[in-house]
Amino acid sequence: MTIFETFFQLGFEHIIDIAAIDHILFLLVICAVYRLPDWKRLLILITAFTLGHTITLILATFNLLIIASSLIEFLIPVTIFITAIANLIQIRTKSDKSMHKIRYFSSLVFGMIHGLAFSNELRALLFNSSELWKPLLGFNIGVESGQLVFVSCYLLLSYFLESLLNVKQNAINLVLSGTGLIVSFVLIIERYPF
Repeated sequence: MTIFETFFQLGFEHIIDIAAIDHILFLLVICAVYRLPDWKRLLILITAFTLGHTITLILATFNLLIIASSLIEFLIPVTIFITAIANLIQIRTKSDKSMHKIRYFSSLVFGMIHGLAFSNELRALLFNSSELWKPLLGFNIGVESGQLVFVSCYLLLSYFLESLLNVKQNAINLVLSGTGLIVSFVLIIERYPF
């Protein structure tokens, strides 16, 4: 297996690993307000997240950005909490387009925070590597691929719930965002670094 393939697999597993509950929860909360016809908007949102993730991962790997891991571990559930709150208060109106612009920007910023969480581990793995771009590229493409698989599964499941079981999108949003809100609140308390 090449170094690119190794880090691609590591990035993919970083997303779909059940032990990475905060990342999975964040993806669920991001997805909560979207349906299958919204797949393009969701794709842009997920890609913005990956872009933010990539930016800080690169900066941290090259030691250009160093933030205490305890602060990052605290901020990750904060991103989930904020996204869940936004989902719960969102009202689908004509101002929906402006809401998407805010979501794209916040997804980019929140991706930057999530990217910092893995940077220490990745820096240790790349310590003796002479070609950093291959593992970084492999890892980030793996992350994006894992997220796309996750989002595709979510969209198909939500379509099934809506079309066959007549579950309303607002109910899906309420359950996912409510769960995200509660779990992230507990994580915020547990990880409070001050």
